[in-house]
Amino acid sequence: MPLRLKDTLPVIEKLKKENIFAMTEERAVHQDIRELKIAILNLMPDKENTEQQLLRLLSNSPLQIEVDFIRLVSHKYKNTPASYLLKNYVPFYQIENRYYDGLIITGAPVEKLEFEDVDYWGELTSILEWSRLHVTSTLHLCWAAQAGLYYHYGVRKTDYAKKLSGIYEHIVTEPTNELLRGIDRHFYAPHSRHTGLVREDIENVPELTILAESEKAGVYIVSDGGSNIFVNGHPEYDLYRLGEEYIRDTDAGLSPDIPENYFPDDDPEKEPVSRWLSASGLLFSNWLNYFVYQITPYQF
Repeated sequence: MPLRLKDTLPVIEKLKKENIFAMTEERAVHQDIRELKIAILNLMPDKENTEQQLLRLLSNSPLQIEVDFIRLVSHKYKNTPASYLLKNYVPFYQIENRYYDGLIITGAPVEKLEFEDVDYWGELTSILEWSRLHVTSTLHLCWAAQAGLYYHYGVRKTDYAKKLSGIYEHIVTEPTNELLRGIDRHFYAPHSRHTGLVREDIENVPELTILAESEKAGVYIVSDGGSNIFVNGHPEYDLYRLGEEYIRDTDAGLSPDIPENYFPDDDPEKEPVSRWLSASGLLFSNWLNYFVYQITPYQF
């Protein structure tokens, strides 16, 4: 949360240079407070596991948050009972006249398909278009980051020869951006995907800025100023998720590679090493604070 300081205190400018948020009294007295309304479009097959991962990160804040989970009507869900979706998820058409402070769109196991070949692409693009006027900031994760960059800015994804899976070191390329406040210049993040982004394609779009990247995993975080934040990875993954995916793919006879930098000595029998959870927590907290709470209107 922001520091509230007297307008005349000189240290405010020094704090700003250190990328520390300080709110002046004048701004504070004009700021009303209400709960934040966040919508989540959960495209992952394991709905409950993903819900837990996201809500764990969203709860790490003193803000009150009201969450709506969205379901698609153009997609037949294979891994989640219809009764669960009907009880816990709302169809997009029921909320398309509402306004939200934030929207989170998850990854999806459709990376090998062209965007237009995904069965719900038409409905997804309707949501992306709707978000322009109905959402203060949208956080796109993994495949959704690639889909959002393609829809909004025409940036295409590129296919990998084999799946990228593991925990990779990243570097912050825009250290003064609020999204990365408190995150170490070098930090770790999980990846699990078959496609990626080309740095030059993003650099050719003036509205886009690369905030963090990895020598091995490529472009990680891209922003268009805050209305859309594209995270080309899985910061929401908990400690065991990559291991569960590895076991799932092994049991399915896919002969996956062991996730890189995940199991000690690359031994799946050993407990994974936690390297990314604190950075992921800060990423979500910073998004909620600086790109949602500090920006969103009190009355829509």
